[in-house]
Parts: sequence; C-alpha cells; structure tokens
Amino acid sequence: MTEPEGLARVEAALATRWPESKVAPGLARIAALADLLGSPQATYPVVHIGGTNGKTSTARMVDALLRSFGLRVGRITSPHLASPTERISIDGEPISVERFVQTYDDIEPYLKMVDDRSEIRPVYFEVLTAMGFVAFADAPVDVAVVEVGLGGSWDATNVADGQVAVITPIALDHTRWLGETIPEIAREKAGIIKPGATAILAAQPPEAAAVLLHRAGDVGATVAREGLELGVLDRQVAVGGQQVRLQGLAGEYGEIFLPLYGAHQAQNAACALAAAEAFFGKGAGTGPLSAELVREGFAGVRSPGRLEAVRSAPTVLVDAAHNPAGMAATVAAVTESFGFRRLVGVVGILAEKDATGILAVLEPVLDEIVVTESASPRRLPADDLAALAVGVFGADRVTVEPRLDDALETAVRLAEDSADGGLAGAGVLVTGSVIMAGEARTLLGAR
Repeated sequence: MTEPEGLARVEAALATRWPESKVAPGLARIAALADLLGSPQATYPVVHIGGTNGKTSTARMVDALLRSFGLRVGRITSPHLASPTERISIDGEPISVERFVQTYDDIEPYLKMVDDRSEIRPVYFEVLTAMGFVAFADAPVDVAVVEVGLGGSWDATNVADGQVAVITPIALDHTRWLGETIPEIAREKAGIIKPGATAILAAQPPEAAAVLLHRAGDVGATVAREGLELGVLDRQVAVGGQQVRLQGLAGEYGEIFLPLYGAHQAQNAACALAAAEAFFGKGAGTGPLSAELVREGFAGVRSPGRLEAVRSAPTVLVDAAHNPAGMAATVAAVTESFGFRRLVGVVGILAEKDATGILAVLEPVLDEIVVTESASPRRLPADDLAALAVGVFGADRVTVEPRLDDALETAVRLAEDSADGGLAGAGVLVTGSVIMAGEARTLLGAR
C-alpha cells in the first residue's frame, strides 16, 4: 500500500468517529485509552497551552524556543490546515505519513477495546490526541508542547499534567459548549492549571483573570502575569515581521526579530518566552536564558495561516481569525504592518460563529468584500453571509462568489483595479475560519 493510500485509509477510519463539531465532554474515553496504551503522556514533561486566541502561534513559539536549546520537542496543535499529519510535530516538522499511519495502526487494537466498552466511541480529536502522545513516547521526545483543542477541563489533552500551563487571551467563543460569559469560559480553560505547575497568564479581561488566579491559588500553582512579571517592553515594525524587546521571568531580552505581524504576536512571544523560562526553572534569582539562543528560536518561528503572505503583486494574506476578538487583532496588525491603499477581503465563516461581529470588525479596513464559503459542512452558506455583509458594508461593496477559487480570482481583480492602476499598494485578505485559511493556502500553492 502506498503512503497516500495508507493516509486515505486512516482518514476514512477517523471520519467514522464524531467530528470536532460534535462535542462529547468528558475525559473517560481518552483516559481509558491512555491507560491501555501505558499512559504515554506521562513519560515526558508537558507544556500545556490553552486560551481562546493565539494558542497555535504560542505553541509554535514555545516549540521553537525549546528546540533552540537542543531539546527534542513534540508538538500537538489543532485544527489542521491541509492534512491531519500537521497536528503532530516532532523536531519542528509534521510527522511523516508513514509514521502517522503506523501510529494509528499501533493504537487501533486498544482503540477497539475502548469502543466496545463506551456508549460513545472515542471521538476524532481524542484519537488524534492519543496518537500524538504515543508518537512522542516512541520518538522519544524530551518535552511535549500541547495545545488544547476546546476548553480545558474536559479537553482530551487534559489527561496530561503540564508542569507549565499557558493561558492565552480569553474571549467569547464556542459559547454553546463553554458557557456564555467570560467567567464561565475562563473556568473551563483554567482546568489545565495543575497542582504545583507554573501558570503563565496573558493579559486577560478582569473577570477572566479573577477566575484563573482563583484556580491557581486552589491548586498551589505559581503564577506569572503579562504586564507584571512578563510582557512586551518595546516593539518596532520590521520587514517581514517586527523587532521586539521582552521582559521575561529572569530578565530582559532585546534585539529579537519575530517574523510574525502584530502586537498580539509580540504578546504571544512574551508568554512563550516565560513558558520556556519556567520550563528550565529560570526566574528572578537564577539569571536569564542565553539571549543568543532565544533570538535564534524566535527568528525561526513560522505560523502558517496566521496573517501569512502567500503571494505578491497583489499581496495575498491568509489568516485564520474566526471570532471578533481574533479578527480585531488581525485588523490591527494589517493596518500597522501593511500600507495598503486598497484592500479586498475574501471571507467565509462557519455557521456557529458570530458572523455579524466578525464583519463589523472587518468593515473599516476593507474597501470591498467577496463573500464565499468553505467546503466544510459547518459553513455558513455564501448567500446567508452575503445578507449579513450587505447590512454591514452596503450592497455596493459586497460580491458573492460561493466557490473559493472564483472568490480569490474576483478579489485579486478587484484589488488590481486600484485608482492608480498599481499593484504595490493592493492587497487581498482571506479570512474567517481555519478551514478557509487552509483551503486558500492549498489553492494558492502555499507550503
């Protein structure tokens, strides 16, 4: 069997399970599976990353920093842009198709045992999480950087006990499952803060911070907060990203080039740095990490689908923002880092999201919007999204193209039709969901 055939076989098997859009809260299934597998997640230390926005980028930064110090790092992130193999990385790269298939085949007999004894079989995300834990144990890795899938307390990744827990900014999202208020959502996400761990807290709404601090106090975790023990001291826009100076737990780190755009990514970097320091046991009394290796780690960070430039003339940016808070960060970064005279949006949103809120954030920065839809069964149909967009943008600024390839072509043409006919100041922003970002990257030939 060829590698593509093997991958197709595993993807087909995974597709028989509940998808990530169908949530089955609880740790019983993943705990039973992990127990049968010999608790692989307990064989290496874990840095656990939760929050609403910025989790994937922060995980990639922590990964890069730890690797710059010579560690072998495993990383779990979600969702994927093109292939599920992206979710499980070792040494900074997605595991091979061969290893992905082999790992699934290794756990399948144990998976069937849990299937037989469970009212609900282990769901898609739980199986992939178990595969990641097993792949890391087999490698083996020195440390795993694990991104929460949804929430925290009952997320499948929470069978691992992180010695460092990072909570990125919390906002309203997934309210159907996590709660309709910031404190309710924060309570779920706080569940990854374990007894004796170090909790790295990004700047939070006051009501979220109160919940997180209460949890840390209850379990005896050490707390480090953005704006107090860590933070961004200075940042300047640079070609291809930004130059930053960061306050870490053990001192200041300057002259750092971060090849990502926006103040939110600098804030993610401060949290990632503090997480790396905490992992190595660094603090005010120990002296800082090697500044040279910190710079090397950050310089190597890449975060596909996060305000990623995938073509030029006109510039086409792909971004996975999918809630109003995330979109606000994207809009601020685009405004700061790109001098577009004309910017056209290609927007597709999932049905369960706050589409009107996302559109309202985009309206001031887009000259025109091309409304489309992804291939996801969860998509908001283009015509329905267009009706909302007309109410925000006005009918004369809205174009409907249900097919994403047609939408991209239309957006590029509209961007090229700038007043002076030039392309240097023309841009296209493709955004609205991770699925939209992934499909656009594939169509545009991004790696």
